[in-house]
Amino acid sequence: MPVFAWEGRTRAGEVKKGTMEADAEPEVQSRLRAQGITLSKARKKAKDIQIKLPFGGRIKEKDIVVFTRQFATMIDAGLPIVQCLDILASQTPNKEFGKMLADVKAHVEQGATLAEAMRKQPKAFNDLFVNLVQAGEVGGILDTILGRLATYIEKATKLKSQVKGAMVYPISILCVAVLVVIVLLWKVIPVFQNMFKDFGGGALPKPTQIVIDISNAFVDHAFLIVGGITALVVGFSAALRTKQGRAIFDKFILKTPVIGPVLRKVAVARFTRTMGTLLSSGVAILDAMEIVARTAGNVVIHDAIMYARARISEGKSMAEPLSETRVFPPMVVQMIGVGEQTGAMDTMLQKIADFYEDEVDVAVSAMTKLMEPLMMVFLGGIVGGLIIAMYLPIFEMAGNIKAG
Repeated sequence: MPVFAWEGRTRAGEVKKGTMEADAEPEVQSRLRAQGITLSKARKKAKDIQIKLPFGGRIKEKDIVVFTRQFATMIDAGLPIVQCLDILASQTPNKEFGKMLADVKAHVEQGATLAEAMRKQPKAFNDLFVNLVQAGEVGGILDTILGRLATYIEKATKLKSQVKGAMVYPISILCVAVLVVIVLLWKVIPVFQNMFKDFGGGALPKPTQIVIDISNAFVDHAFLIVGGITALVVGFSAALRTKQGRAIFDKFILKTPVIGPVLRKVAVARFTRTMGTLLSSGVAILDAMEIVARTAGNVVIHDAIMYARARISEGKSMAEPLSETRVFPPMVVQMIGVGEQTGAMDTMLQKIADFYEDEVDVAVSAMTKLMEPLMMVFLGGIVGGLIIAMYLPIFEMAGNIKAG
């Protein structure tokens, strides 16, 4: 959208200047007139040429948490919103985030609500954040809402880091195993092959011959193999970007023996935490369900929540359609049913979230302990198998020399 630099006068004759995003000059004029400013002149600004580096400038969850906590404290202390945004924009160490906050401040000065201004920065403020801010503005409890938001983001970040931490070890071992196998097939096994040729001695043991054949195929067709793997990765990524491909993958990952139960608990914890935060902040249940579905991060969970939302709009309770989806554990559905009957749904959801976050902590710890010996056996089996296969002819020669 074009940006106009404008100049105008208030009813008291004071000269005002600023910038505004608008489709055309008449829109600038009408919006300024609504603010009691008569437009004197306006010109379209040239687009700034920005060079974006492939690193840095990313908005981290830590930046959002710190901003939200500080913003809540300032609002609670009675500072105006524009002044808070100005201070926070100048003090944040993330320059990209600082520019976004400055843009939010500019839109608020032009008459937009805080939620409307934040909605224009989707890279920093998602639907959940914006809708909660909107509820806080309407209810006059913006500082309380911001405090809840900061707590929610902190807990969500902790949950995500637990899952990522559990995956670091097996992925690292897998990468080491692949690297070791490549070095053995490319450099080490050809040396043994040449040595066996020099010795003569007839046919090699079957395991040794299989490993040598694999090594020869790898060396001769390395570019083809790399190209095939690259094509598979690109194809898999493209399939994940389609709705059907994503649904198949998400359904499969939830049924995976070790990782699936952990991810299901993560999904339940995220759903209940987000839903509880929205309901306690005064967001309508149907709006809350739609927001939660968009932030689910899993197509299967998303579809289950949207199915429940559709049934709730028809007059059903929340527990009944959630039970029909067979995605959420029976205990969760029962506790939600109790929360509906007692009128303490938000409190019950927060308790479920606390319970499942602890469950995720225990499950991640158990999964990590289980993965360590499994991955060591996997790595030792592959590398050890290759080495034993290459030493079998040497053992046979040694046995023949001893028998002779």
